[in-house]
Amino acid sequence: MIVLGIETSCDETGVAICQNSQVIESHTKTQLIHNQYGGVVPELASREHEKYLSEITDLVLSKSNLELSNIDAIAVTNGPGLMGSLLSGVSFAKGLAQGLGIPIIPVNHLEAHLNSIFIEHPSLEIPHINFLISGGHTQLWLVNNLFDYKLIGQTLDDACGEAFDKGAKLLGLPYPGGPEIDKISKKGNPSKINFPRPMLQSDNFDLSFSGLKTSLLNYVRQNDNYDLNDVCSSYQEAIIDTLIAKFDKALNYYEINTGVLCGGVAANSRLRQKLESLTKNFYFPAMKYCTDNADMIAFLGELKYKNSKQRKNNYDVNVFSKM
Repeated sequence: MIVLGIETSCDETGVAICQNSQVIESHTKTQLIHNQYGGVVPELASREHEKYLSEITDLVLSKSNLELSNIDAIAVTNGPGLMGSLLSGVSFAKGLAQGLGIPIIPVNHLEAHLNSIFIEHPSLEIPHINFLISGGHTQLWLVNNLFDYKLIGQTLDDACGEAFDKGAKLLGLPYPGGPEIDKISKKGNPSKINFPRPMLQSDNFDLSFSGLKTSLLNYVRQNDNYDLNDVCSSYQEAIIDTLIAKFDKALNYYEINTGVLCGGVAANSRLRQKLESLTKNFYFPAMKYCTDNADMIAFLGELKYKNSKQRKNNYDVNVFSKM
Protein backbone atom coordinates (compact mmCIF):
# COMPACT_ATOMS: atom_id res chain seq x y z
CA MET A 1 0.00 0.00 0.00
CA ILE A 2 1.24 3.50 -0.87
CA VAL A 3 0.07 6.55 1.09
CA LEU A 4 0.82 10.18 0.31
CA GLY A 5 1.07 12.29 3.48
CA ILE A 6 0.48 16.05 3.70
CA GLU A 7 1.40 18.25 6.69
CA THR A 8 0.43 21.95 6.90
CA SER A 9 -0.59 22.51 10.53
CA CYS A 10 1.60 25.59 11.02
CA ASP A 11 4.59 26.92 9.05
CA GLU A 12 6.14 23.73 7.68
CA THR A 13 4.97 22.51 4.27
CA GLY A 14 5.55 18.77 4.16
CA VAL A 15 4.80 15.94 1.75
CA ALA A 16 5.89 12.31 2.18
CA ILE A 17 5.24 8.88 0.72
CA CYS A 18 4.91 5.79 2.91
CA GLN A 19 4.85 2.31 1.42
CA ASN A 20 4.19 -0.74 3.61
CA SER A 21 5.13 1.16 6.81
CA GLN A 22 8.37 2.50 5.30
CA VAL A 23 8.81 6.19 4.46
CA ILE A 24 10.41 6.05 1.03
CA GLU A 25 10.57 9.77 0.25
CA SER A 26 9.74 13.09 1.90
CA HIS A 27 10.41 16.79 1.75
CA THR A 28 9.72 19.60 4.22
CA LYS A 29 9.93 23.28 3.36
CA THR A 30 10.37 25.64 6.30
CA GLN A 31 8.74 29.03 5.79
CA LEU A 32 11.56 31.48 6.49
CA ILE A 33 9.31 34.44 5.65
CA HIS A 34 8.13 34.53 9.29
CA ASN A 35 11.59 35.23 10.74
CA GLN A 36 11.30 38.95 10.05
CA TYR A 37 8.10 39.15 12.09
CA GLY A 38 9.36 37.32 15.19
CA GLY A 39 6.67 34.64 14.90
CA VAL A 40 4.30 32.86 12.54
CA VAL A 41 1.89 35.10 10.61
CA PRO A 42 -1.15 32.86 9.89
CA GLU A 43 -2.19 34.49 6.60
CA LEU A 44 1.34 34.30 5.21
CA ALA A 45 1.63 30.68 6.30
CA SER A 46 -1.52 29.75 4.35
CA ARG A 47 -0.25 31.48 1.22
CA GLU A 48 3.11 29.74 1.44
CA HIS A 49 1.44 26.32 1.73
CA GLU A 50 -0.70 26.98 -1.33
CA LYS A 51 2.35 28.19 -3.20
CA TYR A 52 4.52 25.12 -2.61
CA LEU A 53 2.25 22.10 -2.02
CA SER A 54 1.94 21.12 -5.67
CA GLU A 55 5.65 21.65 -6.30
CA ILE A 56 6.72 19.54 -3.31
CA THR A 57 4.26 16.78 -4.21
CA ASP A 58 5.75 16.57 -7.70
CA LEU A 59 9.22 16.49 -6.16
CA VAL A 60 8.61 13.53 -3.81
CA LEU A 61 6.81 11.59 -6.54
CA SER A 62 9.69 12.15 -8.92
CA LYS A 63 12.33 11.13 -6.36
CA SER A 64 10.42 7.96 -5.49
CA ASN A 65 9.87 7.07 -9.19
CA LEU A 66 6.11 7.00 -8.67
CA GLU A 67 3.12 8.47 -10.48
CA LEU A 68 -0.04 9.89 -8.93
CA SER A 69 -1.83 6.82 -10.24
CA ASN A 70 0.29 4.67 -7.90
CA ILE A 71 -1.08 6.37 -4.75
CA ASP A 72 -3.70 4.33 -2.87
CA ALA A 73 -4.75 6.95 -0.29
CA ILE A 74 -3.92 10.44 0.97
CA ALA A 75 -3.31 11.15 4.65
CA VAL A 76 -3.57 14.79 5.72
CA THR A 77 -3.32 16.72 8.98
CA ASN A 78 -6.76 18.09 9.89
CA GLY A 79 -5.85 19.45 13.34
CA PRO A 80 -4.85 20.83 15.67
CA GLY A 81 -3.15 23.87 14.15
CA LEU A 82 -3.74 27.18 12.40
CA MET A 83 -7.09 27.12 10.62
CA GLY A 84 -5.83 28.71 7.39
CA SER A 85 -2.82 26.42 7.22
CA LEU A 86 -4.92 23.31 7.87
CA LEU A 87 -7.44 24.38 5.21
CA SER A 88 -4.64 24.76 2.67
CA GLY A 89 -3.49 21.17 3.19
CA VAL A 90 -6.93 19.59 3.46
CA SER A 91 -8.26 21.46 0.40
CA PHE A 92 -5.26 20.31 -1.63
CA ALA A 93 -5.75 16.73 -0.40
CA LYS A 94 -9.47 16.78 -1.25
CA GLY A 95 -8.88 17.99 -4.80
CA LEU A 96 -6.15 15.42 -5.38
CA ALA A 97 -8.09 12.54 -3.81
CA GLN A 98 -11.30 13.24 -5.68
CA GLY A 99 -9.43 13.56 -8.96
CA LEU A 100 -7.77 10.19 -8.37
CA GLY A 101 -10.85 8.56 -6.82
CA ILE A 102 -8.95 7.47 -3.70
CA PRO A 103 -9.74 7.93 0.02
CA ILE A 104 -8.58 10.67 2.38
CA ILE A 105 -7.34 9.71 5.85
CA PRO A 106 -7.63 12.58 8.39
CA VAL A 107 -4.76 12.54 10.89
CA ASN A 108 -4.49 14.23 14.29
CA HIS A 109 -1.15 16.05 14.28
CA LEU A 110 -0.45 15.21 17.94
CA GLU A 111 -1.26 11.53 17.48
CA ALA A 112 1.18 11.49 14.58
CA HIS A 113 3.90 12.86 16.87
CA LEU A 114 3.13 10.13 19.42
CA ASN A 115 3.59 7.46 16.76
CA SER A 116 6.59 8.99 14.99
CA ILE A 117 8.95 6.96 17.17
CA PHE A 118 7.68 3.74 15.54
CA ILE A 119 9.01 4.83 12.14
CA GLU A 120 12.52 3.95 13.34
CA HIS A 121 11.64 1.67 16.27
CA PRO A 122 8.73 -0.54 15.12
CA SER A 123 9.24 -2.98 18.01
CA LEU A 124 9.43 -0.36 20.77
CA GLU A 125 8.17 -1.64 24.11
CA ILE A 126 4.54 -0.96 25.04
CA PRO A 127 3.33 0.41 27.38
CA HIS A 128 5.59 3.44 27.60
CA ILE A 129 5.39 7.10 28.62
CA ASN A 130 5.55 9.60 25.78
CA PHE A 131 6.39 13.24 26.50
CA LEU A 132 5.11 15.40 23.65
CA ILE A 133 6.73 18.84 23.88
CA SER A 134 6.44 21.48 21.18
CA GLY A 135 5.71 25.13 20.57
CA GLY A 136 2.02 24.63 21.20
CA HIS A 137 1.79 21.54 23.43
CA THR A 138 3.38 20.02 26.51
CA GLN A 139 1.72 16.72 27.32
CA LEU A 140 2.56 13.46 29.08
CA TRP A 141 0.88 10.43 27.54
CA LEU A 142 0.61 6.84 28.70
CA VAL A 143 0.78 4.78 25.50
CA ASN A 144 -0.91 1.45 26.21
CA ASN A 145 -1.13 0.13 22.67
CA LEU A 146 -1.75 1.14 19.07
CA PHE A 147 -4.42 3.91 19.12
CA ASP A 148 -4.76 3.49 22.91
CA TYR A 149 -3.43 6.56 24.73
CA LYS A 150 -4.18 8.23 28.05
CA LEU A 151 -3.33 11.86 28.80
CA ILE A 152 -1.80 11.90 32.29
CA GLY A 153 -0.30 15.39 32.51
CA GLN A 154 -0.06 18.67 30.62
CA THR A 155 0.89 22.32 30.96
CA LEU A 156 -1.68 24.49 32.73
CA ASP A 157 -0.64 27.62 30.81
CA ASP A 158 2.24 28.15 28.36
CA ALA A 159 3.63 25.26 26.38
CA CYS A 160 7.30 24.42 26.86
CA GLY A 161 8.26 25.56 23.36
CA GLU A 162 6.28 28.75 23.89
CA ALA A 163 8.31 29.45 27.03
CA PHE A 164 11.49 29.06 24.99
CA ASP A 165 10.29 31.28 22.14
CA LYS A 166 8.82 34.01 24.34
CA GLY A 167 11.89 33.97 26.56
CA ALA A 168 14.10 34.37 23.50
CA LYS A 169 12.00 37.26 22.22
CA LEU A 170 12.26 38.96 25.60
CA LEU A 171 16.05 38.64 25.36
CA GLY A 172 16.08 40.12 21.86
CA LEU A 173 16.97 36.86 20.11
CA PRO A 174 15.71 36.01 16.60
CA TYR A 175 12.83 33.66 15.84
CA PRO A 176 12.58 30.71 16.28
CA GLY A 177 13.85 31.25 19.81
CA GLY A 178 14.21 27.69 21.12
CA PRO A 179 17.18 26.71 18.93
CA GLU A 180 18.80 30.11 19.62
CA ILE A 181 18.64 29.62 23.39
CA ASP A 182 19.95 26.07 23.00
CA LYS A 183 22.93 27.32 20.98
CA ILE A 184 23.80 30.27 23.26
CA SER A 185 23.35 28.15 26.41
CA LYS A 186 26.39 26.06 25.49
CA LYS A 187 28.59 29.06 26.35
CA GLY A 188 26.92 29.81 29.69
CA ASN A 189 26.72 28.53 33.26
CA PRO A 190 23.41 26.69 33.87
CA SER A 191 23.75 27.17 37.64
CA LYS A 192 24.48 30.90 37.57
CA ILE A 193 20.89 32.07 38.10
CA ASN A 194 18.37 30.16 40.20
CA PHE A 195 15.20 30.46 38.14
CA PRO A 196 12.14 28.69 39.63
CA ARG A 197 11.18 25.10 38.83
CA PRO A 198 7.34 25.31 38.93
CA MET A 199 5.06 22.63 40.39
CA LEU A 200 7.78 20.15 41.27
CA GLN A 201 6.10 19.44 44.62
CA SER A 202 2.59 18.90 43.18
CA ASP A 203 1.08 15.43 43.46
CA ASN A 204 0.31 15.22 39.73
CA PHE A 205 2.14 15.32 36.39
CA ASP A 206 0.96 18.77 35.29
CA LEU A 207 3.36 21.61 34.48
CA SER A 208 3.39 25.40 34.39
CA PHE A 209 5.77 27.79 32.65
CA SER A 210 4.14 31.23 32.88
CA GLY A 211 5.75 31.97 36.27
CA LEU A 212 9.18 31.01 34.95
CA LYS A 213 8.74 33.38 32.03
CA THR A 214 7.74 36.16 34.43
CA SER A 215 10.81 35.43 36.54
CA LEU A 216 13.02 35.89 33.46
CA LEU A 217 11.31 39.20 32.68
CA ASN A 218 11.87 40.46 36.22
CA TYR A 219 15.52 39.41 36.18
CA VAL A 220 16.20 41.25 32.92
CA ARG A 221 14.48 44.39 34.21
CA GLN A 222 16.44 44.37 37.46
CA ASN A 223 19.87 43.64 35.95
CA ASP A 224 21.19 45.97 33.29
CA ASN A 225 24.51 44.24 32.59
CA TYR A 226 23.53 40.59 32.63
CA ASP A 227 25.53 37.92 30.81
CA LEU A 228 23.33 36.63 27.97
CA ASN A 229 25.08 33.25 27.89
CA ASP A 230 24.45 32.64 31.60
CA VAL A 231 20.85 33.88 31.44
CA CYS A 232 20.01 31.60 28.50
CA SER A 233 21.77 28.63 30.07
CA SER A 234 20.09 29.10 33.47
CA TYR A 235 16.65 29.72 31.94
CA GLN A 236 16.93 26.63 29.74
CA GLU A 237 18.12 24.55 32.68
CA ALA A 238 15.04 25.52 34.71
CA ILE A 239 12.74 24.43 31.88
CA ILE A 240 14.59 21.17 31.34
CA ASP A 241 14.82 20.29 35.04
CA THR A 242 11.05 20.73 35.28
CA LEU A 243 10.43 18.51 32.28
CA ILE A 244 12.75 15.76 33.49
CA ALA A 245 11.32 15.77 37.03
CA LYS A 246 7.77 15.27 35.75
CA PHE A 247 8.88 12.68 33.20
CA ASP A 248 10.73 10.67 35.83
CA LYS A 249 7.82 10.98 38.27
CA ALA A 250 5.39 9.54 35.71
CA LEU A 251 7.71 6.64 34.84
CA ASN A 252 8.11 5.74 38.51
CA TYR A 253 4.39 6.06 39.28
CA TYR A 254 3.35 3.73 36.46
CA GLU A 255 6.38 1.48 37.03
CA ILE A 256 7.41 1.82 33.40
CA ASN A 257 11.05 1.83 32.36
CA THR A 258 10.69 3.16 28.81
CA GLY A 259 10.21 6.82 27.93
CA VAL A 260 9.79 8.52 24.55
CA LEU A 261 10.38 12.18 23.75
CA CYS A 262 8.73 13.71 20.69
CA GLY A 263 7.81 17.13 19.27
CA GLY A 264 9.95 20.11 18.32
CA VAL A 265 11.55 20.61 21.75
CA ALA A 266 12.76 17.00 21.62
CA ALA A 267 15.54 18.36 19.38
CA ASN A 268 16.99 20.33 22.31
CA SER A 269 20.56 19.08 22.86
CA ARG A 270 20.67 19.76 26.63
CA LEU A 271 17.41 17.92 27.23
CA ARG A 272 18.65 14.88 25.33
CA GLN A 273 21.96 14.97 27.18
CA LYS A 274 20.36 15.06 30.63
CA LEU A 275 17.79 12.36 29.84
CA GLU A 276 20.46 10.03 28.50
CA SER A 277 22.30 10.31 31.81
CA LEU A 278 19.37 8.69 33.66
CA THR A 279 19.17 4.93 34.09
CA LYS A 280 15.84 4.46 32.31
CA ASN A 281 15.49 3.73 28.59
CA PHE A 282 14.78 6.88 26.63
CA TYR A 283 14.04 7.00 22.93
CA PHE A 284 14.20 10.06 20.69
CA PRO A 285 12.97 10.30 17.10
CA ALA A 286 15.51 11.45 14.53
CA MET A 287 15.76 15.23 14.32
CA LYS A 288 13.72 15.34 11.11
CA TYR A 289 10.82 13.62 12.92
CA CYS A 290 10.87 16.01 15.90
CA THR A 291 9.70 19.08 13.99
CA ASP A 292 6.47 19.11 11.97
CA ASN A 293 6.82 16.68 9.07
CA ALA A 294 4.71 14.70 6.63
CA ASP A 295 6.60 11.45 7.27
CA MET A 296 4.68 10.84 10.48
CA ILE A 297 1.39 11.81 8.78
CA ALA A 298 1.86 9.31 5.95
CA PHE A 299 3.09 6.63 8.40
CA LEU A 300 0.13 6.98 10.79
CA GLY A 301 -2.30 7.41 7.89
CA GLU A 302 -1.31 4.03 6.51
CA LEU A 303 -1.68 2.43 9.95
CA LYS A 304 -5.14 3.94 10.37
CA TYR A 305 -6.26 2.83 6.93
CA LYS A 306 -5.03 -0.73 7.42
CA ASN A 307 -6.79 -0.97 10.80
CA SER A 308 -10.03 0.67 9.69
CA LYS A 309 -13.14 -1.49 9.33
CA GLN A 310 -14.89 1.10 7.16
CA ARG A 311 -12.85 2.14 4.15
CA LYS A 312 -14.60 4.89 2.22
CA ASN A 313 -13.64 7.93 0.18
CA ASN A 314 -13.93 10.43 3.03
CA TYR A 315 -14.17 13.74 1.13
CA ASP A 316 -16.03 15.64 3.87
CA VAL A 317 -13.00 16.00 6.13
CA ASN A 318 -13.20 19.05 8.42
CA VAL A 319 -10.35 20.98 10.05
CA PHE A 320 -10.04 21.79 13.75
CA SER A 321 -7.76 24.36 15.38
CA LYS A 322 -8.09 22.36 18.62
CA MET A 323 -8.64 18.63 18.97
